[in-house]
Amino acid sequence: MNKKRSQENKDRQARLAAVQAQQRAGERKRNALIFGGIGAVILVIIIAVTLVIVQQVRVNNDREAAAAQPIEGVQTFDDVAFDHVDGPVDYEQSPPVGGDHSPIWTNCGIYTEEIPNENSVHSLEHGAVWITYQPDLDQAEIDALTDLVGSRSYVLLSPYDGLEAPIAASAWGLQLTVDSADDPRLPAFLDKYVQGEQTREPGAACTGGITPDGLVSS
Repeated sequence: MNKKRSQENKDRQARLAAVQAQQRAGERKRNALIFGGIGAVILVIIIAVTLVIVQQVRVNNDREAAAAQPIEGVQTFDDVAFDHVDGPVDYEQSPPVGGDHSPIWTNCGIYTEEIPNENSVHSLEHGAVWITYQPDLDQAEIDALTDLVGSRSYVLLSPYDGLEAPIAASAWGLQLTVDSADDPRLPAFLDKYVQGEQTREPGAACTGGITPDGLVSS
């Protein structure tokens, strides 16, 4: 009787051990599936992030390469004055690309009304690019210029009365005139000259100055 009971206990223990082993195997399989799935998701995320970074690096490299090239049609003006003065200034260029100017700069941004030369020239000294357009320019062209400027810092956009060309882009000592907002030289001009090598006061602010009427975005 004791032998029979002992055998039954051994059989129960063997069955229990088999069940426990099967449960452990099932848990390992589930864990492998779970962690394998998580690992696959993490791998996909890593690949996606890597692709985004690579694409951004490629775009930045392309923009830097384009900015390093000369831009056809850019006029250069040497020996530009830079003193701070009070009152109006008679500039040689229209719009001006430098010269004596107000001690207070124009805050960078998108304007729907004309902004003062004397303050905006000071912004150019700080490394800003000033895009101006004829006041009667087609609204679609103005919208395209607005999209081009977007949220860029150190850019002024405004109408300019008496402008000979439809659109002009000015930096300190430099100017480009174009007929259309989709001219590829405009974004190249921005990439090359916003805070570019021509900047007389690198790091100086384009905020904290004056904000003329007509500001819609800064």
